[in-house]
Amino acid sequence: MKDLEQFDIEQEWASYTPEQHSIWRKLFHRQEAILARRACQPFLDGLKALGVEAEGIPDFRRLNEALERATRWRIVAVPGLVPDDVFFEHLANRRFPSTCFIRRADQLDYLQEPDIFHDIFGHVPMLVNPIFADYMEAYGKGGLKALRLHNLEHLARLYWYTVEFGLALEAGEPKIYGAGILSSFGESHYSLESKKPHRLAFDLRRMLRTRYRTDTFQQTYFVIDRFEDALHLLRENDFEALCAELDALPDIEPSIAAEEERLAA
Repeated sequence: MKDLEQFDIEQEWASYTPEQHSIWRKLFHRQEAILARRACQPFLDGLKALGVEAEGIPDFRRLNEALERATRWRIVAVPGLVPDDVFFEHLANRRFPSTCFIRRADQLDYLQEPDIFHDIFGHVPMLVNPIFADYMEAYGKGGLKALRLHNLEHLARLYWYTVEFGLALEAGEPKIYGAGILSSFGESHYSLESKKPHRLAFDLRRMLRTRYRTDTFQQTYFVIDRFEDALHLLRENDFEALCAELDALPDIEPSIAAEEERLAA
């Protein structure tokens, strides 16, 4: 295990420029407008509970006061993407590692690596929900175990198709809870309204076999009925045995979905 402290930094909130706060406001306002009827209720509730607002980049110290009261999670500032073992160790101990930089004005629609808007606006509000907060902790513990078993590929797909690009049913309609969609103007529309992607009922084995792409909108989304179901599957499944089973099966390309798999339109 690497020394976690070598990846810890200070947010230095006072050093953000007026232009950087302006970029946050632009991103916030347009996502707030399109997510009112597209995001899942736990995200909207979390955004309100934390007081994440349009005025400017949030101060982690203030957010942590509210987040710790809600679910005992806290945000830790990191310089960027961190090694897998550091990432999982933080999640397993209810700490969410967030970058501090914000994208440039010419990067509003796409950024390859996560910035503070993706991390704080996209991820952190969901951590106010007790069930999702427990799911993230369980995922971190599962990641540490997967590292010991040298089998991270399948677990990475679980994170991708739930935490980053997950949809959830509310009153029979898919809503967004994945941070990669919540923080993306284009994919917030595409994920729910385009006829191109497959929207499949949540199936753990199917999900773990499905590849994903990082260079375009998703070709497949998995739609969960309840967050409790994902938490139960993560806690109750023997991932060592499951991964051994799946290693013997071919991967599935995200562009492929049998007609019987698709959710009813």
